[in-house]
Amino acid sequence: MPADRRPPAVFLMGPTASGKTALACALRERFPVELVSVDSALVYRGMDIGTAKPDAATLARHPHALLDLRDPAEPYSAADFRADALAAMRAIGARGRVPLLVGGTGLYFRALQRGLSALPEAEPAIRGRLAAAAAAHGWPFLHARLARLDPAAAARIGPNDAQRLQRALEVIELTGRPLSEQQRGGSGEPFPWRVLKLALLPGDRRPLHERIARRFDAMLAAGFLDEVRALRARGDLHPDLPAMRAVGYRQAWEHLDGITDAAAFRDRGVYATRQLAKRQVTWLRGELDARALDPESPRLPETAAAALELFLGAPI
Repeated sequence: MPADRRPPAVFLMGPTASGKTALACALRERFPVELVSVDSALVYRGMDIGTAKPDAATLARHPHALLDLRDPAEPYSAADFRADALAAMRAIGARGRVPLLVGGTGLYFRALQRGLSALPEAEPAIRGRLAAAAAAHGWPFLHARLARLDPAAAARIGPNDAQRLQRALEVIELTGRPLSEQQRGGSGEPFPWRVLKLALLPGDRRPLHERIARRFDAMLAAGFLDEVRALRARGDLHPDLPAMRAVGYRQAWEHLDGITDAAAFRDRGVYATRQLAKRQVTWLRGELDARALDPESPRLPETAAAALELFLGAPI
């Protein structure tokens, strides 16, 4: 077979709190790679603590493209990400470097590599009916409906993710086909990079759950609630915006509205983050062309570096 002459790229994927950023930075120390963030929350400015955005010292040493692209009041879609990521990857290649894309937003990775299928435009009448059903019965009720119609989409969409639930059910009603099936189809355009996929997949989720709890407590100690208070004080943000529905921020907003006390807020925030990690792991297990790495292995950096060395043909 002819040699694949496409330039190389690396996808480093994993659930939240699995150590992706630390590993990506370690690999950047050893290989000619530049980092590109693949995270639907890190694109927003002013959302630093609750998103576990790399701190200033880390970013000074290991810059990440595609951070702080939008104000929290502005939308950012998978199509926006794909355009931005392709531009960043081309720029990195022009510098003679290799793009290493790191993050946990599976929809973004999929949209980047496979393209986006043409989905129907929004239909206000259908959206109105779905919103009325949610008001009467709650979004988990509609999530159960989605689970019957499109189990794959329901597995990656949370039961209170109003925007994505509404869109998934709307597409099914408009087309008669599951959203997940249509997203798998992609655009049909060939991806212009050859890709090494590395997936941090825990065999035992207990250590990951413990890290999630410790990290959430560290966020609280670092002033996460003050960060959300400052966002609320702007006056132009509300809990239905995609940015404010990010895990942790939704629970913090409810707490500051007086819906939960401090203990319940903390527990709900940790639980929501664990549920996010569960959905991310489910998606990663479907990436059959990814090399699974154990995030708890003491040899993780060496194992990942060996994979890159083989892929890039570069010395460690």
